[in-house]
Amino acid sequence: MNKDRQHNQDSAIPVTKAMVPAPAEYGACLDQILSSRRLTNQGEFSLRLEKELAGRLRVPYVGLCANGTLALQLGLHIAGLAGKEVVTTPFSYVATLSALLWEGCTPVFADIDEETLCIDPASVSERLTPHTAGLLPVHIYGNVCDVDALSRIARDAGLRVLYDAAQSFGCEFRGRSVLDFGDCAACSFHATKVFHTVEGGGLVMHSREDRDAFALLRACGHYGDTHVRPGINAKLSELHAAMGLCLLDRVEENIKGRKKVALGYDALLPERGLRRPVPRPGLTCNYAYYPVIFDDERALPRCMEALNRENIFPRRYFYPALNTLPYLKGERQSCPAAESVARRVLCLPLYAELEEAVVERIAAIVRRSL
Repeated sequence: MNKDRQHNQDSAIPVTKAMVPAPAEYGACLDQILSSRRLTNQGEFSLRLEKELAGRLRVPYVGLCANGTLALQLGLHIAGLAGKEVVTTPFSYVATLSALLWEGCTPVFADIDEETLCIDPASVSERLTPHTAGLLPVHIYGNVCDVDALSRIARDAGLRVLYDAAQSFGCEFRGRSVLDFGDCAACSFHATKVFHTVEGGGLVMHSREDRDAFALLRACGHYGDTHVRPGINAKLSELHAAMGLCLLDRVEENIKGRKKVALGYDALLPERGLRRPVPRPGLTCNYAYYPVIFDDERALPRCMEALNRENIFPRRYFYPALNTLPYLKGERQSCPAAESVARRVLCLPLYAELEEAVVERIAAIVRRSL
């Protein structure tokens, strides 16, 4: 590889960096796994991780799977929403929509609250139809949805609620894990998250029946030679589960480091020309992202280009608004707040070891771009 190119890659500031364990710690787990020859199919490490996650999150059941998208897809089945009309948000990563489409659902988009960026309950109520079977809200950037209002809507209309909580590990609302709300909640344990298994996901559930149904779906729909229903191979390998077990006790340290970086941005970024999402009162944040929303959408590409010239790489989480994607069928559903925010939001680099001097550089570039 060209030396200059290698140097540029080594010195690049990405939007985030994965937390990793000490090689010796993970190596000891690998030695145990390889000696056992039990590489997958709910071995010791996967079972331990499910149990430890449920205890850490103070939730009844956690079922692991291969990634967060599969967690959403399996969650749609557990909630009885596969193939039905589901109200969701257009402001999220595309996997939220992809899961609905793969499971034959009809997505109906409700607009977002411009302050929190989470789905707006008033818009949800407006978008309900006689065919609506459930809700798929997203705790965006870890900011908790208006769970009280959404619960009332669901109760009054007889709807099931599956939360996309992919961005919320480590977040609490009124002292309760954000992942504990709804009929179930889908998690992502991708390497970009505050807790990860490299690739992986999970579903938080509240009954043994749902847990057993999840386990059956995850294992291609059969127990041994007894085939019960159609399923899929969604199992998490032992190697991935071992990574999660090595990292679980470091989550608080990771969030603490991220918080320090976020507070640095708070102190250095200007009061005018941009804003940050407003956290819901009662939320304990995980600092997984640092989104800024430009007042003028023309400032965003200027800022990105200026940062890229300095080998700094933010990301447009989340652009474009999902209701504008070209492969959706039918008449476009207008969501003006989400479409406007999607054009103006940029996530700045944020990870625990990001140096103060780099935060100062980034903040100075953002200020000059306004």
